[in-house]
Amino acid sequence: MNEKRAIKVALLGAGSVGSQVARLLLEQADEYERRVGTRLELIGISVRNPDANRDADLPRELFTTDAQTLIVSADIVIELMGGITPARELVTLALESGADVVTANKALLAHHGAELFELAERVGAQLYYEAAVGGAIPIIRPLRENLGGDKVERILGIVNGTTNYILDRMHTRGDSFDESLRIATELGYAEADPTADIEGYDAQQKAAILASIAFHTKVPVDQVYREGITQVSIEQIEDAKRAGYVVKLLAICERLTDEQNGGEKVSARVYPALVPETHPLASVHGGNNAIFVEAKAAGSLMFYGAGAGGVETASAVLGDLVAAARRHLLGGPGSGESMDADLPIVPVEEILTSYHISLAAEDEAGILAGIAQTFAAQQVSVATLEQAAPTETDDEEGTGDSRATLVIGTHLATEGALSGLVKALADSPAVHQINGVLRVEGVHA
Repeated sequence: MNEKRAIKVALLGAGSVGSQVARLLLEQADEYERRVGTRLELIGISVRNPDANRDADLPRELFTTDAQTLIVSADIVIELMGGITPARELVTLALESGADVVTANKALLAHHGAELFELAERVGAQLYYEAAVGGAIPIIRPLRENLGGDKVERILGIVNGTTNYILDRMHTRGDSFDESLRIATELGYAEADPTADIEGYDAQQKAAILASIAFHTKVPVDQVYREGITQVSIEQIEDAKRAGYVVKLLAICERLTDEQNGGEKVSARVYPALVPETHPLASVHGGNNAIFVEAKAAGSLMFYGAGAGGVETASAVLGDLVAAARRHLLGGPGSGESMDADLPIVPVEEILTSYHISLAAEDEAGILAGIAQTFAAQQVSVATLEQAAPTETDDEEGTGDSRATLVIGTHLATEGALSGLVKALADSPAVHQINGVLRVEGVHA
């Protein structure tokens, strides 16, 4: 583009983020013109219901239900609808029409990012998605550009504000999971249906995106191991405190070395884990997000801030919009994603990790020896052992049995061996019940 005509912007979706993007575009039009070098013209907003209440007071004439006509008239399309259908079809139409696309749609990218990146590169367009992971936190561009000449070894991320709020409240206030979730819902941290957050699906999608960028490899979301936080008990939180840990739901993306052939492979997984109190991620409170990156040359880096919210996420969307508009002024094709490393993805069973296992056992002579034999049979060694004071319980005949709570930390072993250990302990007559199992992460930071 040699002439300084206005750049036409189409907006798909006007929810909490979309309405704030539209408001800021209209209110700060002069400022964006100075930053870009030409006018950014919001030509329309595609919505299902033009008469719905919005977070911002927007001109009624901008709204339309005809997304396709709006898209083919635009230079840049901002997709903030969420979900996969019809977002996938509309983003595809936008790219095929030659428009750049800005999106915050993590589900779309986690499931169909590879095909959309390939399409964008083929037609010379650009797909921007800073807001898809971490809300206002800049992480996509640093991974793609700032660390593009480095080698990312590992990412530990708190990428879901709802679960961080719940676990933080359990840790700092001693509330139960159910009570913490109730309060999170009242305060707007959790949706009416919190399944995507508390079961780890949201973090799983973000882990797939981060791993794909960091390791230049297509990491399908269904190959990202996932566990949520619904089984984390207040007792586990207290056990973690005593041992010097904090429980966090982590998205973990890791570059590994194959011991047999020396080649590289990658892992992406999501689960609640123990983080040492000395680790920077342990001090991330409330609904905030933080992403800890370990790179070969740059060392350890942490990106911290608001992981959600209408205005906060709109900030990341508008940053992408400014970058897209400047690219339009300069001209030339967009740059595609580098995902040709094609590194193998490691099954979670092969990952080396360590566990803290809390169990209730009969407080009798020889019980510890029996448990130790179970560990040895599964080829997992004990690193730490803490025993709480015995408690009296009543059986069906009314006699009192003395039971002890043991919190056992393991040395590194494969996930497969540790899973086998937990099953063997559950089947052992010496063990009354498994109270909880948590992995340990971040001990080498």
